[in-house]
Amino acid sequence: MSLPVPTESSWLVPAAAGAPSHTHRRKALGTLGSLGLMALTGCGGGGSSSDSSTSSSSSTSSTASSSTDSSSASSSGTASGSSSASSSSSASSSGSSSASSSTDTTTTSCTAIPEETAGPYPADGSTASNQTYNVLALSGIVRSDIRSNIGSSTVLGGVPLTLTLTLINTNQNCASLAGYAIYLWHCSREGTYSVYSTSNLSDNAFRGVQATNSSGQVTFTTIVPGCYSGRMPHMHFEVYPSLAKATNASNKIKTSQLAFPTDTLKTVYSSASGYSASVSNLAAISFATDNVFSDGYALEMVSLSGNLTDGYKASITVAIAA
Repeated sequence: MSLPVPTESSWLVPAAAGAPSHTHRRKALGTLGSLGLMALTGCGGGGSSSDSSTSSSSSTSSTASSSTDSSSASSSGTASGSSSASSSSSASSSGSSSASSSTDTTTTSCTAIPEETAGPYPADGSTASNQTYNVLALSGIVRSDIRSNIGSSTVLGGVPLTLTLTLINTNQNCASLAGYAIYLWHCSREGTYSVYSTSNLSDNAFRGVQATNSSGQVTFTTIVPGCYSGRMPHMHFEVYPSLAKATNASNKIKTSQLAFPTDTLKTVYSSASGYSASVSNLAAISFATDNVFSDGYALEMVSLSGNLTDGYKASITVAIAA
């Protein structure tokens, strides 16, 4: 017997006096994945915890609030500011003067990327969609090109995309975080998620793990994700303190999502093969109505450039409190 799928509104609970309403929406929606009540063509509800931000008291920070359905290919994933101490000099009353030494100090601030849900298809060792799949335990999951199943030479279809993430620390003047691990996963151009769509752990394309280099960077070779009904196009990622710890979701220290500029996606979907369903799905949703990005996505928006012939390049700086 089929169980009725609850509507989004049925999961919402009244906010306590003075509490931000979006926090309760994120917490309520965060339970959807583990209950396994979503169709395979839908991923993600609200974040599992409220958006957090960290900045130095002597510098400026910018918030990630935005609800318009507009995006720019030059958007960046962090905001920063700086302040400096000015030099001063004084003269003695006897007529002789001595200049005080000048000291310059610079403090950079950055805002932590919001915590978001891992959705119902993480395959990270947690129980989701009534299953406990774990691709993180597979030999070969540490890889940069995630367009094929592990061990296969068959590259799945889609417009090529090179994605670079730079990990920085809000607690150390936005310093690069080297040696951390990032697990990235997303849907195919058709809008389905590997592992879960076939109930087969061997079907694991568009999933991979890498360790950040000395600059805090990882680069994945993948495709532009499709758009399925009910969600704006996105990617999921989890951050782990090291590759050795990136074996189970219980060790993760951050979970979030990446957003993409709408205008570029419209070009891809209307022109490239395999994305036909994405055209109508994207037309039916906006950032303002998306159940994850509706309360702000500025810190999750990638910078995107390129074309259909040569493929696209995306980048984002991800700040976390480490």
